[in-house]
Amino acid sequence: MRIPPRFTLIGAAALLSTLLAGPATAAPTATPAAPAVLTTVTAVGEICYSALPSQAHDTLRLIDAGGPFPYPQDGTVFQNREGVLPSRTTGYYHEYTVTTPGADNRGARRVVTGDAEREDYYTADHYASFDLVDHGC
Repeated sequence: MRIPPRFTLIGAAALLSTLLAGPATAAPTATPAAPAVLTTVTAVGEICYSALPSQAHDTLRLIDAGGPFPYPQDGTVFQNREGVLPSRTTGYYHEYTVTTPGADNRGARRVVTGDAEREDYYTADHYASFDLVDHGC
């Protein structure tokens, strides 16, 4: 199952009016509606374990074994500054590098784990989007 990105539609004029003047008490008048502003809030999908690159399988095996990890940043707290993953307390998420063949640095691929059992997220684009790993397929 693919989880669609969540979107928020906000009528800018209606929001501003409510913030400045409070909710309207009179009958509405016939005025044209303000255009909606489309904002992407999250981009979390789902991916089958079997569809992950082999290097992600290696990383997940290392996580299950408790290491050793190839990079000193592996296992550090992931702050979720981008706000893409569900909001949790600091320390809930940890990040691990997924080796990128041919890259001379850590690359953009990561596995981010949550504290819940088998809560693993994969990103191939350095935290712009995540896929929850389905370990059953």
